[in-house]
Amino acid sequence: MTAVWVAAGFLVVIGLIDLWVRLVYHYPRRPHTTTPAAVGIPFNEVRFPTRRDRHLYGWWIPAAQEAPEPRATLILVHGWGRNVERTIPYVRHLHRLGYDLLAFDARNHGSSDPDRYPNLLMFSEDIRAAVDFVVQRAAGKPGPIGVIGLSVGGGAAVHAAAQDDRIDRVVTVGALAHPVDVMRPEFQKRHVPYFPVVWLTLEYLQLRIGTRFDRFAPVNVIDKARARILLVHGEDDVVVPIAQAGKLARAGNADTVRLWVIPGRGHSDCHEEPGFWQRIDAFVREGAPSRRA
Repeated sequence: MTAVWVAAGFLVVIGLIDLWVRLVYHYPRRPHTTTPAAVGIPFNEVRFPTRRDRHLYGWWIPAAQEAPEPRATLILVHGWGRNVERTIPYVRHLHRLGYDLLAFDARNHGSSDPDRYPNLLMFSEDIRAAVDFVVQRAAGKPGPIGVIGLSVGGGAAVHAAAQDDRIDRVVTVGALAHPVDVMRPEFQKRHVPYFPVVWLTLEYLQLRIGTRFDRFAPVNVIDKARARILLVHGEDDVVVPIAQAGKLARAGNADTVRLWVIPGRGHSDCHEEPGFWQRIDAFVREGAPSRRA
């Protein structure tokens, strides 16, 4: 009987941890209410496959002008709990700069398929699925491919670039260096003791994800990325503190990773900085190959 009670107690603990995780990290899943058409930009709704037989919803936004050579394509990635609508300011400005654009909802967000626990690794898998879509759309001969990721989407873009050499450029805005570095302060704000509650929660999350946080933390893989990376971070960011950007910059290759700290900006307003779009455009175009073999 003792073994039965131990097993029952274990299941109760697991159930309580699962409920706790769902309550802490729950976010309302909302589809977009605005599209690029609201700012006068034509687009096509698309769906494309990702891991685990799921499908992603997105917007394919071709550049306004035809070009003799394949143009650069920028993949736009929202952050945690957001949806494709968050990228509209980026769509508006980058479209007029002549890029093909693909913006999409990650799994468990917006109009894309649901899946198990959302996490940074899942975002990265979806980014690589978006790269597949771009390559297939170009019949295997795309122009340069870049990713602009916001918050968790930025961290995931770094991880995706470390796994996929087809990504030429990465721009992150408010990216995290390590998931635990962002999660632990949230528990501290709620005065939750690290042991055993936070420790058990982190262990349980890693069990459900299927791997350790250290395995996919952007700070631990950024040096493996072939892509040039621009880390943009607001100095006053309280969601993902500026120290996270410093960790990423120090861990990256000094020849390919740059850090741009914007004074007076927070987590969601860096794109409002004067000269922001010109600097992003210059970074993406700098030394970019005009054509892929």
